[in-house]
Amino acid sequence: MTARTEHALPARFADLAALPGVKLLANEPLAKHTYLRVGGPADVLAVPRDEEALVHLLAACEAHAWPVFFLGLGSNLLVRDGGIRGVVIRLGAGFRTIRHEGARVIAGAAMPIPQVSLYCVEHGLAGMEWSAGIPGTVGGALVMNAGAHEDDMSMWVESARFVRADGERITWTHDQIGWRYRETDLPPRAVPVEVTFALEPADPESVRASRAALLAHRNATQPVGVPSCGSTFRNPPGHHAGHLIETAGLKQHRIGGAEVSAKHANFFLTSPGARAADVIALIRHVQNVVRERFGVELVPEVKIVGEEDTAP
Repeated sequence: MTARTEHALPARFADLAALPGVKLLANEPLAKHTYLRVGGPADVLAVPRDEEALVHLLAACEAHAWPVFFLGLGSNLLVRDGGIRGVVIRLGAGFRTIRHEGARVIAGAAMPIPQVSLYCVEHGLAGMEWSAGIPGTVGGALVMNAGAHEDDMSMWVESARFVRADGERITWTHDQIGWRYRETDLPPRAVPVEVTFALEPADPESVRASRAALLAHRNATQPVGVPSCGSTFRNPPGHHAGHLIETAGLKQHRIGGAEVSAKHANFFLTSPGARAADVIALIRHVQNVVRERFGVELVPEVKIVGEEDTAP
């Protein structure tokens, strides 16, 4: 079965149509695929259904020197209004898998991380309760060393398996990965396809109660069910970004269709009609005010990618 294309591909990407097991969306608005609901189009959004399809897709991109960008659930992503050139790859159903071997849980990179947390509850495995409310995939959580409640991926990942741009499959152990606050050093030109977690056997009801308490705290203190990218800024050393922003009087500050949340100042929300430029302008404004008031530089946690909108 060859690639399925929703709309006519740009001529320069015509060879993609012959790839097996790849769904293709031409000129696809990435606002449809990010939590902020803003952002311009991808030249091509490609969804490989499994590893074999991914290998063929990467080989084609490598042969043509097409730029490649990997997209998870888009929860920690801000795409500029001009969109992303080249091929945006989003892993398909074959990467949404999960199983366990004793206290080890092996999850596909496209598996939503909250579902991993729930799976661990159901099988009496402790360690991933903190991830219950994090809206991302296993692969995305690995890339950014996602964390919450003084816990993060580095505490529980035993190894990760990758497919390189040249099609080689490799596995890195925990100690090979460079772990930092909200960052990791991973194999160059490689995409994670599976992660193994080393967890701790525990009473299922105890794990369930711990997970429920952390999820309740998250829901009580952070905006849910509204367009947002989660925490906009990393916490500076010795500070909490949300506290600095709130103290600066910036809760509910709005630029265009972007607004600082009234519930948690480190969450920026968008309303219908918002543009990526609004969010970026709000980020810059908040950075400037906090720098002037407190001498602290706020570093975005949200990943900002893509081209500026050049339309008149």
